[in-house]
Amino acid sequence: MKLYAHPFSSYCQKVLIALYENDTPFEFRLLAPGDEQVAAEHEALWPLKRMPVLVDEGRTVVEATIIIEHLSLHHPGPVRLIPEDPRAALDVRMMDRFFDNYIMTPMQKIVSDSIRAPEHRDRHGVAEARKTLDTAYRWLEDAVTEREWATGNSFSLADCAAAPALFYADWSHPIGKALSNVQEYRRRLLARPSVARAVDEARPYRPLFPLGAPERD
Repeated sequence: MKLYAHPFSSYCQKVLIALYENDTPFEFRLLAPGDEQVAAEHEALWPLKRMPVLVDEGRTVVEATIIIEHLSLHHPGPVRLIPEDPRAALDVRMMDRFFDNYIMTPMQKIVSDSIRAPEHRDRHGVAEARKTLDTAYRWLEDAVTEREWATGNSFSLADCAAAPALFYADWSHPIGKALSNVQEYRRRLLARPSVARAVDEARPYRPLFPLGAPERD
């Protein structure tokens, strides 16, 4: 398999965590400025040029969640990221969408707005994104009470989504100290070997973070 990705990208990290969880072999095709060959391969596979993209035996798979679903079907390992039980799988998929839509998306709104010229910034949109994050943090505080991982005691697709989402969201709009369950959950995620590996591989790129990477994590 080939994965077209960048280690600093949150959605790429989501897939990398899934791959590392089961030691799934793959070739990393780094999408870096100046590498025209890899960029051309990527565009030919997916003209929208979004990351990550997986190629497996000639099949192109796009979107991080779908890539992890594909891995679970075609390259299962000892860590089952999507439960066999359909009801449990629904819980995992719901939490996956929660982290993508209500943590990752508003976080990216804040980050992308910061690189715009001042006259083109969307203050109202950023304020709404921060409000969404505050609401999502509060909801998550109750949701993970007495849970080790997003949906219970098993690491899953939802946690693959949660790790980069909460990692960068806390940089962009800090999680309040009063939200101890969310803080502890984030710490557990960062201590997970697959997550720690993804974070460490992205460490050289921290100067690229538009808001300035904090001296922690």
